[in-house]
Amino acid sequence: MSAEQRPGDRTLIRGLLLFFALVYVVEGLAQPDGLIAQPLSYYLKTSKGWTPTQIAAFTSLLYVAWIIKPLYGLISDFVPLFGYRRKSYVVIVNIAAVGGFIWVTQLSAPRALFFALAVTAYAMAISSTLCGAVLVENGHRLRASSRFVNQQWLWYNIAAMAAAVAGGQLVQHLLPQDALHGAAAIVAFTPVVVIAGALFLVPERKARINVQAMKDSLESLKSSLKRRELRLIAGFLFLYNFSPGLSTPLYFTMTDTLKFSQGYIGILSSISALGWIVGALLYRPLFGALSLKRLLNVSIGLGAFTTAAFLFLSSETSAAIIYFGAGFAGVLAMVATLTLAADYCPPGAEGFTFAALMSAGNLASTLANNVGALLYTRVFDQNLPPLVVISAAVTAVAFLAVPLLRLGEKMQGEPG
Repeated sequence: MSAEQRPGDRTLIRGLLLFFALVYVVEGLAQPDGLIAQPLSYYLKTSKGWTPTQIAAFTSLLYVAWIIKPLYGLISDFVPLFGYRRKSYVVIVNIAAVGGFIWVTQLSAPRALFFALAVTAYAMAISSTLCGAVLVENGHRLRASSRFVNQQWLWYNIAAMAAAVAGGQLVQHLLPQDALHGAAAIVAFTPVVVIAGALFLVPERKARINVQAMKDSLESLKSSLKRRELRLIAGFLFLYNFSPGLSTPLYFTMTDTLKFSQGYIGILSSISALGWIVGALLYRPLFGALSLKRLLNVSIGLGAFTTAAFLFLSSETSAAIIYFGAGFAGVLAMVATLTLAADYCPPGAEGFTFAALMSAGNLASTLANNVGALLYTRVFDQNLPPLVVISAAVTAVAFLAVPLLRLGEKMQGEPG
């Protein structure tokens, strides 16, 4: 009998799907690229006169929290807090996120803003890491990794869609500093729902610190990290995500060259999120039966194509079409890469291994965003098309790395 045929497992899956939805609604609203993203960029650009390179560097420093995710996973794997490896940490970091956003509403100096936003960034990164550990632990047992990943990113983008519209409207109708403070105030108390979800929806048994078990798990982890598959997957995820970033150059191009209103730029982000939502809803009927190798190839092809489409960005209509396509391609890329990582995590150290694999992609994305901003500003003289060509070409290079993974006909969700 399959997992979803057993009544107990069906109930467990439904509860976990609700938990993942709650966590990723909050992630979509409260991460640095959520509701506060456009108000922050607009504030730094207009009130402080910052360049694309400076803004990209500021936001990249916030994303250091995602690069060191393996540390959070390692601690939660081996050091239970108040008897739990996941729940207790989730509760504490989301309380910290509430405090960080309230702090942001009182600040205006960039340095002080950075420290307050760093509190929220680290809280969201830790919460995401622990949610990933819950996904891997239960995804292996229930053979539902790809379904859980799809659920997470469906709700992330529903939240991101709402956040993009709201952020654009705040910038359109308020002074820069007021828009920034308003965004922080709106998201300040959303982490409370994650606290409730962790307490009531996560099936976690109490655990104690067991020195011998820690030694055994560390030895298992060391052996796993020597596996060729994990090294190749980490390298692939780095390559897959290392295409010169377009986000900050696009913002400056649409603001200064195309003269789009700030409200419409927010709407474009919501259109991209709508593309993600449509992709997530169509994922199971259209792509759920594909082998993991085929899904990776399809996602790379769509990613390169939709990135190249930015060459035709010239009007509000073309921007809407391109952003929708980019969002649709984005959800396939996310499901494919996260499923790849989740399927190969060793038991007993799921939090660390999954976070380590994700950090390879996060590091690549952070570096790529800075490279994109530098190329746009210093090499291409704020000319977008050459950067688009390079970004699409680098994405396509990932095709060459797929055969090295030796996935064969492994299906999505099957443990590696």
